[in-house]
Amino acid sequence: MAIEAIINTHVHADHRSGERKLAERTGAPIYFHRSADVSFLFTPLDDSGEIPLGNVVIRVLHTPGHTPESISLIVTDQTRSYEPWMVLTGDTLFVGDVGRPDLGGPEAARTLYVSLHDKLLALPDHVEVYPAHISGSPCGRAMSGKPASTIGFERRFNVALQYRDPDTFVRALFKDVPSKPAGFMETIAANRG
Repeated sequence: MAIEAIINTHVHADHRSGERKLAERTGAPIYFHRSADVSFLFTPLDDSGEIPLGNVVIRVLHTPGHTPESISLIVTDQTRSYEPWMVLTGDTLFVGDVGRPDLGGPEAARTLYVSLHDKLLALPDHVEVYPAHISGSPCGRAMSGKPASTIGFERRFNVALQYRDPDTFVRALFKDVPSKPAGFMETIAANRG
């Protein structure tokens, strides 16, 4: 199998990313949303942009909030259907939680609300959700240990998605937010190059 694309959903703060080393070894292009604040070359992605990979098409959803450049990736297997099959949500939507927006403050939380309600929850209920983390990660508070879910299940049972107005959502996200783990800023700096 050939690696044809390296797509990062955002600049991570909790681990050192390996996209540059992987690109050196494979020659595959690195993709980020065009607003990514990094000092190395990458192929810019825009909202609704597509990356064709044979019978599979990846469509980009710009879902800022956790970070300004956050994206989610809608995957469609055209041998089976032209409807989306799954969405890779990065740190925007987790199983049981949503990404922490505290690096960007209350405005980032409002932006996250819009990304969740206007973009991800607009997907059909059957679409499978694959986030970047499960419980134990410092990127959320109430994540499940389950590695996948569906839009429909999260719509019904994800506590963070039950807040129907942005103000309540923002207050809830900033209540008892855990402190940032040591090394977050150094990791972000390393991942920006």
